[in-house]
Amino acid sequence: MTEFNISSTAPDWRGQALSNFVLSPFVLDGKLLASVEGFIQGIKFAPHDARRAAIFETFGMQAKQAGAQAERRVVWWQDQELAYGSAAHHALIGRAIRARILQSEGLAAALASTRGHALVHLTPEPESPATSLPATVFCAILTQLREEILAGPSA
Repeated sequence: MTEFNISSTAPDWRGQALSNFVLSPFVLDGKLLASVEGFIQGIKFAPHDARRAAIFETFGMQAKQAGAQAERRVVWWQDQELAYGSAAHHALIGRAIRARILQSEGLAAALASTRGHALVHLTPEPESPATSLPATVFCAILTQLREEILAGPSA
């Protein structure tokens, strides 16, 4: 099975489009967000922190750099406080990724078109041990979602 890179630096446009870095507005739990990366970084800041709302409106490296200022101890979404890096934290990010892709017919089709490939997340820089979303978790989320899309709607 050949690998298919999902990254903002991927050589294939579909890999770039499916990256968390791109400007790709979606709604999660009634909240409009500019990108998955902005969501991932914004939830690192407490609901009362002014930086949070601003980060939710960003994408790409701007979002990633803004999140670098966070403590990385907990994340906040709605009325929940989740341990940073926990299964619950990863599940929340997974919900954001799913929402973004399923709210876009084009992104859903792009993901489905990777059928037969092992999804990987290869970037120029090595993965940080403090990352919010390890590559293995990110690729597992996308692979599961791809299988659901390919299986079609449930009867």
